[in-house]
Order: sequence, then structure tokens, then C-alpha cells
Amino acid sequence: MVARQHIHKEQHSNKGHMLRELILGGQDGLVNVLGIILAIATATQDVRIVIIAGLAATFAESISMAAVAYTSSKAMKEFYNSELEREKKEMKEVPEREREEIRDIFYKKGFRGPLLAQVVRKITSNKKLWLNTMMEEELRLYPEKDSPTKQAFVVGVSAIIGSIIPIMPFFFLPTGTGIIYSLIISTIALFATGVIKNRITIGHPVRGGIEMAVIGMISAIIGYGIGAVLGVAMGI
Repeated sequence: MVARQHIHKEQHSNKGHMLRELILGGQDGLVNVLGIILAIATATQDVRIVIIAGLAATFAESISMAAVAYTSSKAMKEFYNSELEREKKEMKEVPEREREEIRDIFYKKGFRGPLLAQVVRKITSNKKLWLNTMMEEELRLYPEKDSPTKQAFVVGVSAIIGSIIPIMPFFFLPTGTGIIYSLIISTIALFATGVIKNRITIGHPVRGGIEMAVIGMISAIIGYGIGAVLGVAMGI
């Protein structure tokens, strides 16, 4: 029963990590590039400048986010491994203290008397189970199943896809019309992402869509305002 619960938890954890990475890359890419191109499109009517700036921001953003995902994931793995080795050492050198920590953990969960003693004896009789219990119950640390390279790839690709969305209208439309359509398709994309997120996790799908769309549009409004101010200041 313990083993089944442990596997079940890890499967959900992996799904959560993947969803987090997809949203992190896609949302940040879309929102950041949308803010940039709206500011530039408002400051200048040259659609070529808007496209060049948008594409430059797209690749700079995706590479930067992929690099951050890689280094942060690698750091978490190294931290987990260092704590794992520390727990192994303590189990070997001060086993009684580690047994007492197991006892405290399950005492706080409501175990008492002979049942508590039985649980402690069962867990500490298996070194792997003992170690996993210390890592998860005491330190609240769980192993990362995805490699840093995979996480960087997912974040980077999703950032590129998200960043391209607000640029697309400017390939086919003049600047003024492009701004309107960029806002429309970006809002739809953000709303759809929020809906999907809440369908996979918990919460009302429509509420999740509105929340994500509002966050993105606030950024867009700020970008629009900056562009307008710069355009007036520079006499464009």
C-alpha cells in the first residue's frame, strides 16, 4: 500500500512539473514579447521594426529562460543529492537519533503506543524506505525525475511558441491593425492556457482563463503606455 501511494504521488508530481514548465515558458514568452512589441508598435509605425524587435526578443527570451530552467533544475538536483548523502551519513553514524526522528514524525501524525513502535521498527528495518521517509517526511524533498536538459528544452520551446503568437499579425497587417489583432489572439491564447491549466489541476476553468488573460493584458497595457510616452517624448 505504501509503495502504491508513493508511485501515485510521483506520477502526479511529474505531471505538475511538466505543466509548470509549459506555462512558465509559454506565458512568460507571450507576455514579455507582447509588452515589447506593443511599446515599439505604439512608438513607431514601421512594421519591419516591430517584427525585428519581436523576433529578437523571442529568441533572447527563449534562450534566457531555457538557461534559467537548466541551471535551477541542476541546482535542485545537486541540493537533493547533497541532502541525500547527509541523511545516509547520519543514519550510519547516529542511527538512534535518526530513529527518534522517525518516531517524532509519526507521533505528530497521531500514532501512539505499540502501533507507533511497530511503524518505526518497520521503516527503520529497510534502509531504502528509511532514507526515503527521512527525505520526504522530514525534509520535504522529492527527487526530480526530469533531467535539467529536458526541462530547459520544454521551457525554451514553449517560450518560442508563446512569443511568436503576438508577433504573427504584424507579418500580414499594418501596425495599427496588427496591434488590435495581436491583443485579441494573445488574450485568447492566455485564456485557453488558463482553462487548460485548471482542467488539468483544480479550480474553475473559466476563472483560470480569465485570471491568466488579465495578468497578460495588464502587462500589455503597461507596454502600450510606455510606448505612448516614449513616442510623445521623442516626437514620433
